[in-house]
Amino acid sequence: MRLPIRLFLQYASLRRGITLGVRGVALDDRGRVFLVRHSYVPGWYLPGGGVELGETVEAALIRELMEEGGIALGEAPELFGIYLNRAVSVRDHVVVYVCRRCRQVKPPHLPNLEILEAGFFAPDALPQGATEGTRRRLAEIAGAARSPEW
Repeated sequence: MRLPIRLFLQYASLRRGITLGVRGVALDDRGRVFLVRHSYVPGWYLPGGGVELGETVEAALIRELMEEGGIALGEAPELFGIYLNRAVSVRDHVVVYVCRRCRQVKPPHLPNLEILEAGFFAPDALPQGATEGTRRRLAEIAGAARSPEW
Protein backbone atom coordinates (compact mmCIF):
# COMPACT_ATOMS: atom_id res chain seq x y z
CA MET A 1 0.00 0.00 0.00
CA ARG A 2 1.30 3.46 -0.81
CA LEU A 3 2.68 5.26 2.25
CA PRO A 4 0.51 8.44 2.02
CA ILE A 5 -2.69 6.40 1.72
CA ARG A 6 -1.64 4.09 4.56
CA LEU A 7 -0.85 7.10 6.80
CA PHE A 8 -4.18 8.70 5.95
CA LEU A 9 -6.09 5.49 6.79
CA GLN A 10 -4.25 5.18 10.10
CA TYR A 11 -4.96 8.83 10.93
CA ALA A 12 -8.64 8.44 9.99
CA SER A 13 -9.02 5.33 12.15
CA LEU A 14 -7.66 7.18 15.19
CA ARG A 15 -9.57 10.41 14.52
CA ARG A 16 -13.04 8.90 14.21
CA GLY A 17 -15.10 6.97 16.73
CA ILE A 18 -16.06 4.49 14.04
CA THR A 19 -15.57 4.37 10.32
CA LEU A 20 -18.42 3.51 8.01
CA GLY A 21 -18.04 2.22 4.50
CA VAL A 22 -20.35 0.85 1.86
CA ARG A 23 -19.87 -1.82 -0.80
CA GLY A 24 -22.15 -2.80 -3.63
CA VAL A 25 -22.70 -6.24 -5.07
CA ALA A 26 -23.45 -4.82 -8.51
CA LEU A 27 -25.02 -7.52 -10.68
CA ASP A 28 -25.81 -7.09 -14.36
CA ASP A 29 -28.71 -8.67 -16.28
CA ARG A 30 -26.60 -11.82 -16.81
CA GLY A 31 -25.91 -12.26 -13.08
CA ARG A 32 -22.28 -11.19 -13.36
CA VAL A 33 -20.77 -9.19 -10.50
CA PHE A 34 -18.74 -6.01 -10.97
CA LEU A 35 -15.32 -6.02 -9.26
CA VAL A 36 -12.44 -3.56 -9.06
CA ARG A 37 -8.71 -3.90 -8.50
CA HIS A 38 -7.31 -0.92 -6.59
CA SER A 39 -3.89 0.65 -6.96
CA TYR A 40 -3.20 0.72 -3.21
CA VAL A 41 -4.18 -2.78 -1.99
CA PRO A 42 -3.83 -6.20 -3.64
CA GLY A 43 -6.85 -8.16 -4.83
CA TRP A 44 -10.24 -7.74 -6.48
CA TYR A 45 -13.00 -6.10 -4.42
CA LEU A 46 -16.64 -5.19 -4.54
CA PRO A 47 -16.81 -1.49 -5.41
CA GLY A 48 -17.35 0.93 -2.57
CA GLY A 49 -15.78 3.33 -0.15
CA GLY A 50 -16.28 5.60 2.80
CA VAL A 51 -19.50 7.35 3.72
CA GLU A 52 -18.86 11.10 3.86
CA LEU A 53 -20.15 13.44 6.56
CA GLY A 54 -23.76 14.41 5.85
CA GLU A 55 -24.13 11.68 3.21
CA THR A 56 -26.58 8.80 3.45
CA VAL A 57 -25.23 5.29 3.05
CA GLU A 58 -27.33 4.78 -0.06
CA ALA A 59 -26.06 8.05 -1.59
CA ALA A 60 -22.48 6.93 -0.85
CA LEU A 61 -23.21 3.62 -2.60
CA ILE A 62 -24.53 5.34 -5.72
CA ARG A 63 -21.59 7.77 -5.75
CA GLU A 64 -18.97 5.04 -5.29
CA LEU A 65 -20.46 2.79 -8.00
CA MET A 66 -20.37 5.68 -10.45
CA GLU A 67 -16.88 6.85 -9.45
CA GLU A 68 -15.25 3.42 -9.50
CA GLY A 69 -16.99 1.85 -12.46
CA GLY A 70 -19.46 4.18 -14.15
CA ILE A 71 -22.14 1.84 -12.81
CA ALA A 72 -25.80 2.89 -12.75
CA LEU A 73 -28.46 1.05 -10.75
CA GLY A 74 -31.25 -0.74 -12.60
CA GLU A 75 -33.36 -1.25 -9.45
CA ALA A 76 -33.40 0.14 -5.93
CA PRO A 77 -30.49 -1.33 -3.94
CA GLU A 78 -31.33 -3.97 -1.31
CA LEU A 79 -29.62 -3.73 2.08
CA PHE A 80 -27.91 -7.09 2.60
CA GLY A 81 -25.89 -6.72 5.79
CA ILE A 82 -23.66 -4.70 8.09
CA TYR A 83 -20.26 -6.16 8.91
CA LEU A 84 -17.46 -5.47 11.36
CA ASN A 85 -14.22 -5.26 9.38
CA ARG A 86 -11.81 -6.27 12.15
CA ALA A 87 -8.98 -6.73 9.61
CA VAL A 88 -8.92 -2.96 9.13
CA SER A 89 -9.89 -1.83 12.64
CA VAL A 90 -12.26 -2.74 15.45
CA ARG A 91 -13.88 0.59 14.58
CA ASP A 92 -14.53 -0.19 10.90
CA HIS A 93 -17.99 -1.20 9.66
CA VAL A 94 -19.12 -2.01 6.13
CA VAL A 95 -22.70 -1.82 4.84
CA VAL A 96 -23.35 -4.13 1.89
CA TYR A 97 -26.09 -3.65 -0.68
CA VAL A 98 -27.15 -5.98 -3.48
CA CYS A 99 -27.77 -4.00 -6.65
CA ARG A 100 -29.51 -5.85 -9.48
CA ARG A 101 -29.75 -5.05 -13.19
CA CYS A 102 -26.77 -2.70 -13.02
CA ARG A 103 -25.20 -1.41 -16.19
CA GLN A 104 -21.99 0.41 -16.99
CA VAL A 105 -23.09 3.75 -18.43
CA LYS A 106 -19.78 5.60 -18.23
CA PRO A 107 -16.74 3.32 -18.23
CA PRO A 108 -13.86 4.97 -16.35
CA HIS A 109 -10.50 5.58 -17.97
CA LEU A 110 -8.34 2.79 -16.59
CA PRO A 111 -5.88 2.57 -15.10
CA ASN A 112 -6.24 5.69 -12.96
CA LEU A 113 -4.89 6.75 -9.55
CA GLU A 114 -7.39 4.57 -7.66
CA ILE A 115 -8.54 1.75 -9.95
CA LEU A 116 -6.18 -0.37 -12.07
CA GLU A 117 -8.74 -2.79 -13.53
CA ALA A 118 -12.49 -3.38 -13.34
CA GLY A 119 -15.07 -5.61 -14.93
CA PHE A 120 -18.06 -7.90 -14.67
CA PHE A 121 -17.35 -11.53 -13.77
CA ALA A 122 -19.49 -14.64 -13.46
CA PRO A 123 -19.72 -15.61 -9.76
CA ASP A 124 -18.26 -19.04 -10.58
CA ALA A 125 -15.37 -17.50 -12.56
CA LEU A 126 -14.02 -14.72 -10.35
CA PRO A 127 -10.60 -13.33 -11.21
CA GLN A 128 -7.55 -14.72 -9.46
CA GLY A 129 -6.97 -12.58 -6.39
CA ALA A 130 -10.63 -11.94 -5.57
CA THR A 131 -10.49 -11.26 -1.83
CA GLU A 132 -11.87 -13.63 0.78
CA GLY A 133 -14.33 -10.97 1.94
CA THR A 134 -15.63 -10.61 -1.61
CA ARG A 135 -15.94 -14.38 -2.00
CA ARG A 136 -17.74 -14.73 1.37
CA ARG A 137 -20.28 -12.01 0.55
CA LEU A 138 -21.08 -13.63 -2.80
CA ALA A 139 -21.45 -17.04 -1.12
CA GLU A 140 -23.79 -15.51 1.48
CA ILE A 141 -25.93 -13.92 -1.22
CA ALA A 142 -26.12 -17.36 -2.87
CA GLY A 143 -27.43 -18.84 0.41
CA ALA A 144 -24.43 -19.65 2.62
CA ALA A 145 -24.65 -18.87 6.33
CA ARG A 146 -23.92 -15.21 7.11
CA SER A 147 -21.11 -13.95 9.26
CA PRO A 148 -21.29 -10.70 11.25
CA GLU A 149 -17.66 -9.97 10.34
CA TRP A 150 -16.14 -9.06 7.03
